[in-house]
Amino acid sequence: MPRIAPNLSLPRAICTCGKHLRHAPNPRLYSSAPRKYTSEDIASLFDKPTWSVRSLLPNSDALEKSPSVTPEKLRHLLRLSALPEPLDKEEETVMLRTLESQIHFVKEIQRVNAADVTPLRAIRDESDEATKEATIGLEHLKDALAKEHVVGRRKKIQRVAPENEVRADSDQWDGNALGSATKTIGKYFVVQNRG
Repeated sequence: MPRIAPNLSLPRAICTCGKHLRHAPNPRLYSSAPRKYTSEDIASLFDKPTWSVRSLLPNSDALEKSPSVTPEKLRHLLRLSALPEPLDKEEETVMLRTLESQIHFVKEIQRVNAADVTPLRAIRDESDEATKEATIGLEHLKDALAKEHVVGRRKKIQRVAPENEVRADSDQWDGNALGSATKTIGKYFVVQNRG
């Protein structure tokens, strides 16, 4: 029996006699079946949190040891932001502490390794079924394409107007432009000057 290399460029199968090679469809590769989770498994998963937002916030000792924002820098940032400066030392301390905790939070989030994470494009269902449902295909456009035709040598597409199209927001015009004129002379309408 001949040996088959593990990575062939074309999928081939060997007939039973071993003399002939023929093309075969790509073999399906199956992993083990996904585990079926029960509602108890899911409930137990949510019983104990694995992490907390508090773990991303600094403790009070860390804030006082190494402040990254000085009061002068805080005042400068407030001026750049067109925000009012603190009225007293206590309000300044609260602002500095809040800003330090926000900076610490952002640094902790930036530490997360997101190298293999697919970026979030939108907050919506991105499953295969939802993508298939949201995809506009040729069968959805058949009616609209049937109402168009190609005109001219530049192949301009024009919409074919239906024969009995009556718009609800406009009156049907009878072709008589002078019908609503108050005074006419022959085939002309008369505009009178005031004064």
